[in-house]
Amino acid sequence: MGILRQLITGAIVATLAFSASAEGQWEEGTHYQRLSSEVSASSGEGIEVAEVFWYGCGYCMEFEPYVQAWKEDMAEDINFVYLPAPMNRAAAEHAKAFYASEALDAREQTHDAFYQALAAERQNLASASDLADFVAEQGVDREAFLKAFNGFGVKAQTQRAMSVLRGAQVQGTPTMLVAGKYRTSPSMAGGYEEALAVVDYLVEMERGESAE
Repeated sequence: MGILRQLITGAIVATLAFSASAEGQWEEGTHYQRLSSEVSASSGEGIEVAEVFWYGCGYCMEFEPYVQAWKEDMAEDINFVYLPAPMNRAAAEHAKAFYASEALDAREQTHDAFYQALAAERQNLASASDLADFVAEQGVDREAFLKAFNGFGVKAQTQRAMSVLRGAQVQGTPTMLVAGKYRTSPSMAGGYEEALAVVDYLVEMERGESAE
């Protein structure tokens, strides 16, 4: 995962240890919020866990190694989804860049690079042309990227992402959505590890409700 992996050391152990002792500590309205109506970020099966992010968000960049560590041990019944947040014009272009990269199976090549360029270095990548030039530097075909970026599929995915954010009343990034029913974040939970511990708690609660 490139430069972000420098921050992963110890994240798996710390997150799992915290999660194991977290049950019963999390309160609705404080550490997480139940949504007024259910939302879905994908059509996949399982318990959906969606990370709402923006490549220009420094907190999202800091959170990403913890998410990657968490994903390595997530259960098979979890459907993890990256949900870019097209909350303004620039962020919408970055969301389209994410979906275009996914369409080309190039997310592994671009994901960390976008964080480094936009969150860490504050590069001005605001147009399709600039973004295409950037992904070309990461080894992605420029013309194929532009075709996907401007295509109907990426436009539809970006519009759906905005609809999910509105339905979940997401106000900022990073935010985690669980089972389409709950919203939490590092700011609500008290930290990056804590946010993922809340996610684990909500996943277990969803499993219990589904078993009833």
